[in-house]
Formats: sequence, C-alpha cells, structure tokens
Amino acid sequence: MKIEKNVVETIEKNPIALATSTRLGTPNVSVAAFVKVKYDKIVITNNYMGKTIANVNQNPHVSLVVWNDKWKGYQIHGKAEYHEKGKWCDFVKSIKENKSEPCKGVIVIIPESIKQIG
Repeated sequence: MKIEKNVVETIEKNPIALATSTRLGTPNVSVAAFVKVKYDKIVITNNYMGKTIANVNQNPHVSLVVWNDKWKGYQIHGKAEYHEKGKWCDFVKSIKENKSEPCKGVIVIIPESIKQIG
C-alpha cells in the first residue's frame, strides 16, 4: 500500500500510539517517537518495547494512531514483523535520534489500511 506524502510527514514529525495484543487478545499500547517510513513501510526502533515485541511475535496484527498539533491524523492497521539484525536494524541504527539508544531491533509495519481522523 502506498503511503501518501502527507501521511509520511505526520508519522515522522509526531509520536505515535502503537496497539498490539497477545495471541489471546490481551491489549497493550506503546508510544514511539522518531518513527520513520521507508519503502512504504512504517519503521519503529525497539529501544524499550519488551511487551510490544512479545505481542508482535505472537500476533502480527497491529494498529497505530498518529496526530498533529491541530488534532488531524491517521489510524493505520497493518501487519508487523520484528527484526533483530539485517538491513532494517542497520537503518534504525543510522537514524540520528537513535545515536545514544540501544537499538535492540526494529518493528516493520506493512500497512493494510489508512484512515484519516480529526
């Protein structure tokens, strides 16, 4: 799915709320900043996201919400995959905001739907 430029800008300039759940449906919401979009995928660094990673590994279905200071934003549903090495990890380690962070891995979200909110 193509991620339009205005959606990319909103994602990359604002923190996001990322919702995951266990295989049995127990929910969890995490906040992430410095999120990037690359090749129409949403890329989130795992610095301190233990429960989120455990959930993604059990259940790849995720949702995220992002909005700007005018309360305009997007709700995105998709499938997530987690990587601890490879090109995605190299990418997040190259992000200047991650310079002093542990960069334990990366969540890559493949969007399936994007809905404007606000």
